[in-house]
Amino acid sequence: MKKTLTVSAAAIAAAIALAGCAAGTEAGSPATSSMPGMNQGSSAMPSGSAPATSAAASAEFNDADTMFAQMMIPHHTQAVTMSETMLKKDGIPAPVSELATKIKAAQGPEIEKMTGWLESWGQPTAMPTTMPSGHSMSGMMGEEDMAKLEAAQGTEAAKLFLTQMIAHHEGAVMMARTETTDGKNADAVQLSKDIVSDQEAEIQEMKDLLATL
Repeated sequence: MKKTLTVSAAAIAAAIALAGCAAGTEAGSPATSSMPGMNQGSSAMPSGSAPATSAAASAEFNDADTMFAQMMIPHHTQAVTMSETMLKKDGIPAPVSELATKIKAAQGPEIEKMTGWLESWGQPTAMPTTMPSGHSMSGMMGEEDMAKLEAAQGTEAAKLFLTQMIAHHEGAVMMARTETTDGKNADAVQLSKDIVSDQEAEIQEMKDLLATL
């Protein structure tokens, strides 16, 4: 009787062990198959963490960054419009047409970039109706100025375009310098520095062109 019970106990133990192995194999299959994914996730964390950190850094902004983008978008938009107006005209000196092409090519993508920043920051892309103290849209042309440029032809149009765009660029440089000083977002501050550098060079180029007309 004792021997029979011993065998039975051994058999039961073996059966439990077998069942455990089978269950372990079935349960282990998904777990084993998921391990590569887990390992990939772990190995992907370092590479994934860099964009996350970069995204967090690019999300840092202050009121100066917001105002810079909101003001510079319409400012750039008008410069593009002025350039397009010139490019539709006949009899414009080639260097002036080339400058208009360069301005349009540079400022169009910058408009898209600044619009993207504002959207990612959850800020309105339109400029506020009431400007904070110390902020102004310097260099913007009025409706009458734009109408004169539209109506002008040939060398007269070239001279007017250069004169207007010099003032327009000078206003943009002023706005950009404010962002360089007061801004927080690294990308926006860098753009402001680029605008100062590029547009100051173009101002000198336009003054030189104007002297030849």
